[in-house]
Amino acid sequence: MGGVLEGVRVLDFGRYIAGPYCATLLAEFGAEVIRVEKRDGSEDRFVAPVGEGGEGALFLQVNRNKKCITLDPMKPEGQEVMRRLIATADVVVANLPPQTLRAMKLDYDSLKAIKPDIILTTATAFGGPGPWSDRVGFDGVGQVMSGSVYMTGEGNPPYRAAVNWVDFGTALHCAFGTLAALIERGKSGRGQIVEGALLATALSFTNATLIEQAVINVNRVPSGNLGQTAAPADIYRTKDGWVLCQVTGHPLFKRWAKLMGEEEQWLNDLRFADDISRGNNGPIISERMARWCAERTTQEAVDTLGKAMIPTGPVLSPQQALDHPHIRAAGFMQDVDYPGLPKPAPVSRAAVRLSETPGEIAARPPTLGENTDRVLADLGYDGAAIAALRRSGII
Repeated sequence: MGGVLEGVRVLDFGRYIAGPYCATLLAEFGAEVIRVEKRDGSEDRFVAPVGEGGEGALFLQVNRNKKCITLDPMKPEGQEVMRRLIATADVVVANLPPQTLRAMKLDYDSLKAIKPDIILTTATAFGGPGPWSDRVGFDGVGQVMSGSVYMTGEGNPPYRAAVNWVDFGTALHCAFGTLAALIERGKSGRGQIVEGALLATALSFTNATLIEQAVINVNRVPSGNLGQTAAPADIYRTKDGWVLCQVTGHPLFKRWAKLMGEEEQWLNDLRFADDISRGNNGPIISERMARWCAERTTQEAVDTLGKAMIPTGPVLSPQQALDHPHIRAAGFMQDVDYPGLPKPAPVSRAAVRLSETPGEIAARPPTLGENTDRVLADLGYDGAAIAALRRSGII
């Protein structure tokens, strides 16, 4: 597998999303990524199981293009295998708490003693320094502590997002940081630590809301799907479903008013003079848009709005998303076979395309320990030594 990162070796000690998906993005653009798992499989391998072996949908998404070895790094023989692996690596990815990194000897000082120019990419729940630095947490913790969940839904109860945007956002930041560190190492020869944090990602994604609160003390409260800083911005019922319409900026609002056939009414009223005024009076505008949508099917609404260059989209179920003609035609996903699946899994490609050095899904996710013997042989272990490690429960 070629690519812009060909020749870069990554050891993936990651779990769940932030670490593994960071490593997956590197693999998609050519890096050799070796996933290191527990002997009986790491817990993230089995989330939302879809296959005969229990492998889950999340694992299939974020582990394509990787090799896999099993290893117990807490035993002396396992530590020796790790030392040999690290000596061959450019990057170690490990979204583990600092105390766990130290216990596994994956902290930066331990890695640097083996490979002075190593890059360590880590992600924790809360980052640091701070009183919560050593605490653990998942995606939802970042969501609830960033202000996002407070503003989602209608407030009683608040709602977290159904997708793990904090985890995936952290993976993206970590992949970006790893690339920057590789560029720096190419210039100076120095390795470094790349640190991501779920809470930092969540705060960066909600930052505009936090800036508004800090500067003008607006004290916003949740308003369901109704936008608060522009209008119309809401999800509207059609004859046979739902559509989202999102208008921000005066040129878009002028197009919307023209589509309604009521330019004079909407464009000459000071209540709708700019985005924030329209947001403050959003229920009035949304009521008009709701009546317009109610008279049309979902297809009619999105086609008419799309032709008018107004941002819109249908609310799709997961199956409808898989079947949507644009999603299929654009090639955002690739069918990937995996042992024990009743049918191929539609795995999403990296959501960025390079015209000259595109990434690719070149290999399915690995089965548990699929590449252990080959990787250890490349490190200098012969067949007898590998068998001994297996008998001892090291691999």
